[in-house]
Amino acid sequence: MKLLSCLLRSAVLASASVVSAGLAMAQAPAAPEHSLLGVNCDAPPAYHCPDTMCDQAVVTQPGDTVEMKTRRPYFLDCPKGYKPGDKVNIVLSLHGYGSYANWQRNYAPFYDDKDKYKLVVITPGSPVRYWSEADDEYLHNIVDSVVGAIGKTNVDHFILAGHSQGGLTSSRLVCTDYFKDKVDVRISLSGGRVGDVTPAGKGFAQGGKPVYQQVPGEKQPAPPPLRMPSADAGGPPGGACDYSFIFENGANETIPAATSPLATKYGCSARKEEDNVIDPKPGYVWDATRQDPGTDGWGHYPRSGRAQVFVFPNCKGGRVVADVLRLQKGHTEGLEPNVTEKLVTLALSAKGGKIANGSWSPPPPPKPAAGPFGSRG
Repeated sequence: MKLLSCLLRSAVLASASVVSAGLAMAQAPAAPEHSLLGVNCDAPPAYHCPDTMCDQAVVTQPGDTVEMKTRRPYFLDCPKGYKPGDKVNIVLSLHGYGSYANWQRNYAPFYDDKDKYKLVVITPGSPVRYWSEADDEYLHNIVDSVVGAIGKTNVDHFILAGHSQGGLTSSRLVCTDYFKDKVDVRISLSGGRVGDVTPAGKGFAQGGKPVYQQVPGEKQPAPPPLRMPSADAGGPPGGACDYSFIFENGANETIPAATSPLATKYGCSARKEEDNVIDPKPGYVWDATRQDPGTDGWGHYPRSGRAQVFVFPNCKGGRVVADVLRLQKGHTEGLEPNVTEKLVTLALSAKGGKIANGSWSPPPPPKPAAGPFGSRG
């Protein structure tokens, strides 16, 4: 009788636990209606720099979304009002040597245009503060998870952008097995042009140090491997893959030539200049550690700007090849709002659809961990 009473009591307690768990689940806050991978797309972007004097504690943030396989953070910004099934454009934006995810996010503030142009902006960071093959799996995993959540048929464009060493890294990545059937447009931000440039002779172009965002008391990162991208990665005739290419840099760094191997490859017409882009408002970030007159090529404090836009028209296959030259600007002066939007509109005018029409498929879900009584399927 005593045994029966104990069994009945255990059953009642177990039932109460199930009911309590159910109530707790029912009362748990639901994910925001307009969310992507846990990010509330309707909320203002976290760690957004103010219009002036962006604090070092802001630009050094690594991101508040986690890539679950490597457990490394990154930033994910999505358009306001986003809902499953919406068509979007993905931007993967890579920082330069010695920099941080959020410095890049505010240097090239694509997230300011996310609502207008339906952008999903991914801004990752390297723990050693420069990119190498050791980071490729992390980048692949992020793209897989974001595309998997959005749905491949809902990706209109995939844009690979990078500043400085991040731009060189984009050149290394763009024709790798993983990215060559995904990247529609590559944007190189002072990170290496496909084609000739002429040094401006004002500091950085004459061998200045790579971008390094100093933090008091912090050890400087080791120099990155010095390996230039191959010709195939750049995409001249005979290259391994096809993509549109937009090059942007400061006129105090280098001046792009009037010809381009990519323009030749795609049968574009001769380069012509469009109307200039005027920016009364400055960018958000800069390198305050080097502001002497000899560092024009490196860059000064943010200020208003004007940019010349050159395009090679009539490219075959809907490709876009363009050069954007920011006058009186150097390597580290953050992009102003209107020139940032111009880069976005140039990219979105190019042919897209590689991911939507390609062979990408979501990776298999991770196997459930076995409990004390074995796996539950």
